[in-house]
Formats: sequence, structure tokens, C-alpha cells
Amino acid sequence: MKRRIQIAVSVITISIALLAYEFTALSQQRGAPAVPGAAVPAGQAAQGGQRGQALPGTETGWSLFQTRCAVCHLNPAVDLAIPGTVLREMTPEKIFASLTTGSMKEKSEGITDPQKRRIAEFLSGRPMGSSPAGDAKNMPNKCAQNPAMTEPAAGASWNGWGNDNSNTRFQPAAQARLTAADVPKLKLKWAFGFPTGETTSSQPTIVSGRVFVGSDNGYIYSLDAATGCVYWSFEGGSIVRGSLAVGNVSGQGDARYAVFYGDGHANIFAVNAQDGRLLWKTKVDSHIVARITAGTRYYNGKLFVPVSSSEEFSSGTPDYPCCTSRGSIVAMDANTGKILWKTWVVPGEMKAYKIQSNGVVLYAPGGGGVWNAPTIDPARQAVYISTGDATTFPSPATTDGVIAVDMNNGKLLWSYQADEKDVFMGGCNGAVRSEACPNPMGPDLDIGNSPILKTLPGGKRALLVGTKQGHVIALDPDNNGAVLYRVLATTGQPVIMSGGRGGNIVWGGAADDQNVYYGAGGGAGLVALRLATGEKVWAFTPTQGGTLGAAPTAIPGVVFEGASNGRLFAVSTTNGSSIWEFNTAQEFTTVNKVPAHGGAISVSGAVISGGMLFVSSGYAITSAPSGGNVLLAFSVE
Repeated sequence: MKRRIQIAVSVITISIALLAYEFTALSQQRGAPAVPGAAVPAGQAAQGGQRGQALPGTETGWSLFQTRCAVCHLNPAVDLAIPGTVLREMTPEKIFASLTTGSMKEKSEGITDPQKRRIAEFLSGRPMGSSPAGDAKNMPNKCAQNPAMTEPAAGASWNGWGNDNSNTRFQPAAQARLTAADVPKLKLKWAFGFPTGETTSSQPTIVSGRVFVGSDNGYIYSLDAATGCVYWSFEGGSIVRGSLAVGNVSGQGDARYAVFYGDGHANIFAVNAQDGRLLWKTKVDSHIVARITAGTRYYNGKLFVPVSSSEEFSSGTPDYPCCTSRGSIVAMDANTGKILWKTWVVPGEMKAYKIQSNGVVLYAPGGGGVWNAPTIDPARQAVYISTGDATTFPSPATTDGVIAVDMNNGKLLWSYQADEKDVFMGGCNGAVRSEACPNPMGPDLDIGNSPILKTLPGGKRALLVGTKQGHVIALDPDNNGAVLYRVLATTGQPVIMSGGRGGNIVWGGAADDQNVYYGAGGGAGLVALRLATGEKVWAFTPTQGGTLGAAPTAIPGVVFEGASNGRLFAVSTTNGSSIWEFNTAQEFTTVNKVPAHGGAISVSGAVISGGMLFVSSGYAITSAPSGGNVLLAFSVE
């Protein structure tokens, strides 16, 4: 009889937990009401450009929430606890005040003020003080006029993450208007500071003589490419990490072109590119920490959106109900924001499978985040994405690899898995851990970079990706992803087994008609490999230190690569020698009079268009000292 009661209680508990999860999803779909913001406590507002703050990295707040707050705020059995989804709609000032002087002061004992601030900023999705400070109306460099935009595809441009449907990150000579001989003459022309910004990874988009760029302060900006004057700003309310895309739009009044982007709350926005007016907003995933980390891709009236999440950070804490997040690729009508289809990386229906001794319910399946911008293949009517690891057993064949889906209906066409049985979550290293922690752990081999679609010498096509083990893999998109070659980036030799490290490729590559280039991190540096064979051509390692892991960018004769110490290098594609460099990790006088400095260039790379080079500097997800809040523009004197 006692056994039957225990089973009944377990079933009821799981049912309650499932209802709570469904309530969470519904509350995000409907949009929880915003809580009025409080004034920023004295001395607490983030000041972009100021170093030396005793703060952890900008996105460590979620890890702290998982370990200290989830037991109440993600547990429906706790009376009076505000649901986590509601907290995410609050301002950082409101959350911080509650933790320091309000109702949560006693519960947050042992958490430092800088840590409390990070919790507040992650949940809200932006730095404290950013809402009033970030508005372009308060800037002294407003453009005197806002002439009608020209057709984005008509002139020199760099539109979105990879610049083209194939994500080659290559700019042809006619569009670059910058030659290898010009590069050593590059000089800083202007700098723009993101108010209150602390981490910068949004890659600028250049169309119609304008720059469109996002920030961690919840704003996107439209600037004049030549001068840096600001046309407008738009406040979405949460961090923008990926690149923005500009495309045609209809049925939206006088709007002809829209800027499309995603934010840290998994919202997708369409904003009038001319004046910054909101056209539509759609949430594409209801999970509490679903987010858009990479750039969206506009193609033929549709928007293709990659969805990831922050769930892995410290999901191994026993108080966190792991794992309920799955990565996906979403197709949307660019004119209306309507979701046309959504394909999960990890298939199956999310279900509760276990109750821990502490009463916390565990779920499966989970994982498979998409950290990269989609690649478009019109010939095959396919969309390609790279995928992350699983967070629950068993790991499906669609994780840690590349998948191809039909662009018209989202149907899976084929998948390739680079590494099998990779189940990973953070927070499982301590003595106290969740029963969800995998055994064996990891080894955490997400493929975070966009597949590069290229035609090889001789006419055969290849789809290329890099792995965290430093492998470069070429797949045949015309033969269901069959492997053409798999080599170690540092040697260019074939890989017999999946193990063996040859660098650490995370964020991307670039390709011209002969070579593919990857920032391979660690001691591997920037590596050039033959497109046709994977044979190593050369490697560049800077003498000044720093890890070369950002996505490279190529023009004829030159490849640009950023470093974790803030240096930006221009390297000859002929022999791998450095022909120009610039240290972005310094203070800058900005056109909008915002205190600003650069930092790590570790994710997004430089973009080149119309004789100018643009780069964002200051990536600080885990290390605040590497942060920055500046966009730099260079031209030839």
C-alpha cells in the first residue's frame, strides 16, 4: 500500500511539473506583462568604456540563477515565488533592487553584489542603466538628414553573417574596393561607442551606405558608413549577439526594406530599415532561456532563424529541472513574422522521466543548440545548419554535426554526425550534482560555425565545417552529406578516428576559390587548407600572443582575423605572412561621445564593403576584462 502511495505521489508531482512547464511556455508565448522599472541604485549603472569593474563575465548570471534561484523560481510547489519567465520580463534595476535591498535580500545572502548584478542583467537581457542611455535621440552625432535608402543589393554591401547565401565570408574585389596593396594603408576613420555596453559580438551589416549593428544594451543602430553619424536606434530590450540581415518587405505601409534580427529572449524583430519603426515581433521559442545567438538569414521573402539556449551553463546543479531546451531551425514569412515551420534538432516529445530525491523533476530529450547562421542552397532547395551536443541520453544522430532540411517545409533531408555519444552539461564537476549529469561526460563538441558551401576546382560542390577538435570536414551536399574528407587543421592529414586535437575551431571559417581559412585557436593560429583536398597550405600564429578563434574574413589576396587580446590581423593568402595589424584593446574617442574601449575579438569577424573595414571589439561572455563596447571603421588614407 505504501509503495502505491509513493508511486501515486510521484505521478502527481511529475504532472504538476509538466503543467508548470506548459504554463511557462504559454506565459512566454502570450508575453508576460512588463514590471515597471526602478531607478538605478547609485553607483550601479554600467558605464561603457570603464575598465576595472569587479564583475564576472556578462552571461554568468544564468549559472548563478540555476545554482541559487532555480529551486524556488522554477519550482511550482514553492508558494509566492515569482516564475522565472516573469522575472525575465523585469528590468535589471528592479531585479537588482530586490536582491540587494528588497524582498530577496535575505535569500541572496552569500552572493556578492557584482554577482547579483549579473543575475539581474542576464535575466533581463541587458546591462543596468541601458534603456535611457542607449537611445540615439540622446547622441550628439545625429545625421542631419535621412535620405531614402537605395536598393540594398545594388551597391557595395556585406549583408548578414557570411555575406552570401553560402556563408563563405568572402568579399569579391568589386564589392570590397580594397586591394591587398591598400590594406597596409588602413587607418581608423571613426569609432562608435555602445552606451553601457560591456560585451560586443554583433557583427555589423553594411548596405546602402549604412551600417546596421546590435549591442548588448538591447538596441540596434543605423549609422552612416562614411561618417558614423547615427540615423536611428531601436530598443528591443535584450542583448543582440548575432548579425543583422536586411531584405525587402511588403505589406508594411511605406516600408520597403527591413532589418531582421533575433535577441536574447528568442524574439525575432523586423524593423523598418529607413527609420527604425517596428514592423513586427515574433517569439520563436517559449523556453525560459531560449535565445538567438547567431544571425538570421533572409532569402526569397523568407527568414531562416537558428535557435539555441543557455540551459547548459550549470544545468548539473541538483536544484535545476534539466533538461527542457532543444535547438531548432525556424522558417518565417519575412513580411508578416508568421512561423511557417519549425524543425527540432533533437527529435521527440519532451517528457518527465525521473524525480530526484529532492523532488526536482528531470526531463528528456534536450540539447542540439544551433549557434550558427543558416546556409542556403537554392540548387537543392535546402537549408544547412551545424548543431550542438545533446544534454540527455541517448544523443541522436542529428547532434554534433550538420543537418540539411527542405527550405519549403522543414523536412529533414539528411544529417551527418561528426562525433557520437556526446552528452554534456555544465555544473557536474562538484561533489553535489544532479542525477541528470551524464556518464561519461561530454566531451562538449558542439559545431558552432556555419557550413560553408563552395564549388571545388573541377566543379564538384562541398559543404565545409570545423570542429572543436580542430577537424575540418568536407561533405557532399549532392550525395546526402557523404564525407569527401576529414583532416586535422594543424596537419592537413586525414583523420582515421574521431579523436585527436588539431586546434579548436568554434566560430567560423572563410573561403575563396582555392583555400578555406579557419581560426583554429590555441597554438594552431589561423590555418589555410586546400579546398579540394584539405591539405595544409600555411598557418599564421601571431608573436604578440592571443588566441585566433574569431570567424575570419577574406578578400582577394588577404584574410582578416581577430584575436582574444583584441588585435586584428591582415594576412596574405599567398604565404600566411602578416601585412597589417591593429590593436583594438584600447580606449577610443567616439563620434557619439560615449566612453568606449575595445577588447577580445573572439566570435564575429571584420566585414569589408565599399573600401572600408568594420569590426566590433570586446567579447566578454565569461571574462569581464576582455569586454568592450566599440564599433571601429577603417579606410585608406
